[in-house]
Amino acid sequence: MAPRARVRKVGDPFARPATTKAVPFAFVLDEIAALDPVTRPMFGCTAVYAGERIVFILRARGSVDDGVWIATTAEHHASLRRELPSMRSIAVFGPGESGWQVIPAGGDDFEAEVLRACAMARAGDVRVGKVPATKRRRRV
Repeated sequence: MAPRARVRKVGDPFARPATTKAVPFAFVLDEIAALDPVTRPMFGCTAVYAGERIVFILRARGSVDDGVWIATTAEHHASLRRELPSMRSIAVFGPGESGWQVIPAGGDDFEAEVLRACAMARAGDVRVGKVPATKRRRRV
């Protein structure tokens, strides 16, 4: 006979506490609500998906890269920068351009630029969001 699974009751000292972290810059989710966004934790941040596309990462960890990260590709950087002037490459990835760009939380027009990026996502602008590469399964 198989052993019974242990039921964890409220107040069980061995139960893992349920933690819910507040989503930084939650207004982004309100702005793209029409896209039925889904959030997932990613690297201590909050990834935002619209369908199969990753659109944004919301990050507030006390560093220079805090803000709204935009999933895009290098070919779109120049045109996006014309509409989102504070957008820049993410410093945590090292020097040079990366596909991910950030609208820094400390910028003067942070909220206005993020709202513009959300409007682009809602409109289906191909410059905002990308389908993540599929992961290869490891052989066991």
